[in-house]
Amino acid sequence: MEISIVSVEVPEGCNVILGMAHFIKTVEDLYETLVTSVPDIRFGLAFCEGSGPRLVRSEGTDQELADIAKRNALAIGCGHSFIIYLRGSYPINVLNRIKMVQEVCQILAATANPLQAIVLETDQGRGLIGVVDGEKSLGIETEEDKKKRIAFLRDIGYKIG
Repeated sequence: MEISIVSVEVPEGCNVILGMAHFIKTVEDLYETLVTSVPDIRFGLAFCEGSGPRLVRSEGTDQELADIAKRNALAIGCGHSFIIYLRGSYPINVLNRIKMVQEVCQILAATANPLQAIVLETDQGRGLIGVVDGEKSLGIETEEDKKKRIAFLRDIGYKIG
């Protein structure tokens, strides 16, 4: 058994969703979920088959993002894992819909931060055992930090009042 770290590419202005699913139709079902969740959504997704030809399957509305998804899915190489790249929308816009896709088992990350996949390899294959999302915490929020957080959420329109 060997554990490795795979750095996941996170292009400027993009968000990444990394998860696990269980069936080849995941690609089409995730595509349909995304295009019906946000008008004119720009995304690319890729899914690693866990059996049969074990190919990286992909779809998307943005060829550049689909290519990035394929490249990173292949680097991760874990059966039944999927990766979605979003540009111009955010995980908060689609995450609950993705979780409701019948084949989706787990979401490990939804982020614009630097991302690493922790991969375990055995004689059978590779499995995703976790992620490193962002960097180490540096301290505890102060009252001033809290005020800035509250103001920021209102400035970007996620909260009112």
